[in-house]
Amino acid sequence: MKLTTNEVSEIACGIDVDYASLRAFIAVESGGLGFATDTGKIIIQFEPHWFKKYEKTRVTPRDNAKWQLIDNNKVEGQTSEWKAFNAAFSINPQAAMLSTSIGLMQVMGFNHDKCGFKTVNAMWDAFKTGEYAQVKGAATFIKNTPKLHAALKAKDWPKVAYYYNGSNYQVNNYDNKLKAAYLKYSAS
Repeated sequence: MKLTTNEVSEIACGIDVDYASLRAFIAVESGGLGFATDTGKIIIQFEPHWFKKYEKTRVTPRDNAKWQLIDNNKVEGQTSEWKAFNAAFSINPQAAMLSTSIGLMQVMGFNHDKCGFKTVNAMWDAFKTGEYAQVKGAATFIKNTPKLHAALKAKDWPKVAYYYNGSNYQVNNYDNKLKAAYLKYSAS
């Protein structure tokens, strides 16, 4: 399940970027983990605001315990993430999977088509098999997002951060973290 250096090199070569650039991206985006060490579950980040966008049925009353978990926009830690995700999944599985970033590179489920998957279910199934599938899917996403791909090839870290995490990337110093990680991996 753990990703090897050779696998990262192979994936990087497949999208025409250097090893250090892809490795930096992996390290900064996920902290280097595709699966939780204590539970073995895939790492997720449930996004309540996206779920509210995708969930259209509203068949469940908003005041019940499930919606209280989902409405908590301060979901932190894998235990809380999974509780909120499971509550959302019980209401609308498709919307829950679309609204969650998963795996080593934390790709949002709604990007499943850019990752090379016909359905979000197929993306989740693949990503649960191991870190190689997670990075391979994320690399396909990068390749299928021309501005992001060009920025990564050029090592333009502010643009990489912008195209992957949006306009608020500077809040978490994402671009500088990418640059520092790149320098670390290119020196080794």
